[in-house]
Amino acid sequence: MSEVLNLALVGCGGMMGAHRHGLQLLWEAGYREFRVVACCDIEEARAGAMAEGLAAFQGDSPRAYTDLEAMLAEQDDIQAVDLSPVHRDHHRLAIPALQAGKHVIIEKPLAITMRAGKLILDAANAADKVLAVAENYRRSPENRAIKWAVEGGRIGPVRMIFWIDLGERLWYWTWREHKDQAGGGWPLDGGVHFADLFRYHVGPVREVSALVRTYYPFRQQDRENPDAGLVEVDVEDTTLANMTFDGDVTGTWISTSAAPAMGFNRRAIYGSEGCADLGAGLKTRTEEVSLADLTAEYRAQLGEEERERLFPHGVTDGVAQELCEFVRACLYGTPVETDGLEGYKAEAICFALYESQALNRPVTTEEIENLEVEVYQQEINAGLGLV
Repeated sequence: MSEVLNLALVGCGGMMGAHRHGLQLLWEAGYREFRVVACCDIEEARAGAMAEGLAAFQGDSPRAYTDLEAMLAEQDDIQAVDLSPVHRDHHRLAIPALQAGKHVIIEKPLAITMRAGKLILDAANAADKVLAVAENYRRSPENRAIKWAVEGGRIGPVRMIFWIDLGERLWYWTWREHKDQAGGGWPLDGGVHFADLFRYHVGPVREVSALVRTYYPFRQQDRENPDAGLVEVDVEDTTLANMTFDGDVTGTWISTSAAPAMGFNRRAIYGSEGCADLGAGLKTRTEEVSLADLTAEYRAQLGEEERERLFPHGVTDGVAQELCEFVRACLYGTPVETDGLEGYKAEAICFALYESQALNRPVTTEEIENLEVEVYQQEINAGLGLV
């Protein structure tokens, strides 16, 4: 097996900038078991700019493309593909890449619907290639420390989790505001990170009961100029959910961008003896530890091998970590922490919100994962020909 993985980046706007930065952090830290040989984007200028940014640290410039099939046909040296397109195109790009024999890492969420995600999983299994979902939040030293403390019994047996984000956003967020492009609003786009953290910190979610609302069906076209006009949107801005985890742990997940004047955030796990606050640290009946001190305590007890696995070459950036893990998996067959199935199960929690509202009843994640409930998703699937 080659000691250097030849990588292609596809979808060179937005989040791919963070991927480029992550690769640069690894390169500068001395981890160089990869080389980006191609960049692809529907806008040639974006692909070219990405290639220039990569050349600035790796030396040689990747070739720039505007078409995935052309890229795969012309460069048979590509071994793996890093995908970060709009949600609508995840399965459209991942499946051909896998069928061409390439390993794939794909930005969250795995796909625009569960049915599209299942097609990606099937393609990865058929090709026997690595499929990873980019989930950087769980990889932060702080989240690692919280998990370590909770698993170590510092707050006692877990009883409840509260995940509350209240605020207001008036401006238009381009394709993310449209169901046929994004699949849903922020509780899917960013919320799949949180769903992954629910699973990471507490365990599998069994059932979800949710209310979903759209209080702002129009958004400001220009963020800085309220008089520039409004754009109609068709995704929700508010979700309120109760969750039941395995072991009868309960959870409350509230997310809204329609709460004016006074917003607040709280992410906390409660056990029988205290609380692990993901923004503040640990507070129990017998101790109070800041998040910084808890993180330092956690890192100090790591063995050298585990420290290198989690924080390669000392890098603590979550995107860099996930990319390093992916490269190692492709080269050496080591596991990835958030593989395709893990991403699929996290996404099922998000779609349970929408399907619960559509059916006006609690839904199980098993129903979502098995494609037994697709009322909300039906319109998207039909538009993509996924029937």
